[in-house]
Amino acid sequence: MTPAQQHAHDAARFTELVESAGPGDWTRPSPVAGWTALDVVKHLVEWSRGFLRGAGIELPALDIAAGPAAAWKQHAADIQAILDDPAGRVLSNPHTGDKPVDEAIDQFYTADVWMHTWDLAKALGREPDLGQDRCAAALAAMRPIEQLLRDSGQYGPAVPVADDASPQDQLMAFIGRDPAWRP
Repeated sequence: MTPAQQHAHDAARFTELVESAGPGDWTRPSPVAGWTALDVVKHLVEWSRGFLRGAGIELPALDIAAGPAAAWKQHAADIQAILDDPAGRVLSNPHTGDKPVDEAIDQFYTADVWMHTWDLAKALGREPDLGQDRCAAALAAMRPIEQLLRDSGQYGPAVPVADDASPQDQLMAFIGRDPAWRP
């Protein structure tokens, strides 16, 4: 898939979860320690909008707490518009270097949406399905750079799982989530 297609796919799956949440669901705990379901959405919206400043893209702030579903849908549309017409823009970041904006969004943001889909689904009491093949591929790519990932502070300590755990459970455990977590 192209970066635009991948985002459209992953954002649509996340949007389904966001739209399924009732007003009382936003305060439910998530598998990310100290985060609620609302915090998962807030994280995805806020960090990525700041990240895009590295490409000279200024997106207006959104009031996520006032309307999580509306804010998320606006955010997803804003990102999709950039991916649909990257216009040769390059994103510069001291941690990632210079990359075409669509590649940077795909590598860092869309992958984050995909993985945080698991967190939001769990917070809402649903069983997520991130796709076993995609989970296995992501885990295979992450294992060789495990120390770098751990040193970044983005992932917690790995959670032990059985050797025959599904690729999704192995991936979630690798990034510090307990696959058996329940709200």
